[in-house]
Amino acid sequence: MYKSIRESTQHREYPIPDGPWIITQKWEHLLFMHLPIPQEVIKEHIPEGLELDTYDDKAWITIIPFKICDMRLRNMPPFPFLRSFLELNVRTYVRRNKKSGIYMFSLDAEKLLVVIGARMTTLPYFYAKIKMKQRAGAFHYSSIRRGNSDAIFQGSYRPISGAYYPERDSLAHWLLERYYVWSDQGGALFRGDIHHRPWKIHDAEATILQQNMTPFLAENSIHEEALLHYASARRVLCWPIKKVE
Repeated sequence: MYKSIRESTQHREYPIPDGPWIITQKWEHLLFMHLPIPQEVIKEHIPEGLELDTYDDKAWITIIPFKICDMRLRNMPPFPFLRSFLELNVRTYVRRNKKSGIYMFSLDAEKLLVVIGARMTTLPYFYAKIKMKQRAGAFHYSSIRRGNSDAIFQGSYRPISGAYYPERDSLAHWLLERYYVWSDQGGALFRGDIHHRPWKIHDAEATILQQNMTPFLAENSIHEEALLHYASARRVLCWPIKKVE
């Protein structure tokens, strides 16, 4: 299975990294809530060393509620008590040295050990109370960050089309096929590499009851409708996070 994933590279902008991957996860029931945003609103929140990436002169933020399953180290069984958990990511789109990727604003997870371990690798994880239920064909999702009740996401989502692979030059492909993950800590920039087969997605609809996962943005800076995609599952390979020299 892992060999076939590594050999599926035609959808990537650049080759997979040298050396072995170290962790694998399966991501399930993902909502990609893509929010267009003016460039000037978000540029000041991008760390030095990265440049904002845009599509037709628009910047984007994406909020992603999903479930992680079967997390394990290479050649090892699943992590005890950490095999499955819920997560909520907030990201934007950046470039460095002409290579596109994502910059992570936050990653909320329901398992404290996951948060502690990931923070040690420089990723901006937060401990949250998260629930997800599947009912009547929809996924009902609630995330409330512990110690900071203002960071909340509550809503439901479901696929509304057949599954398809986005065309290479489309906005959906631009948003989804990203394999560099950047973070910053203490003024230093870090990069992680991931890989998976190309995204197979559905168009989606969502009812958002409450959403305050971008408090760093000025009020009313997001004023266009979200572009929504759903993906059922993808197996992901992760390489070590390294400091950018």
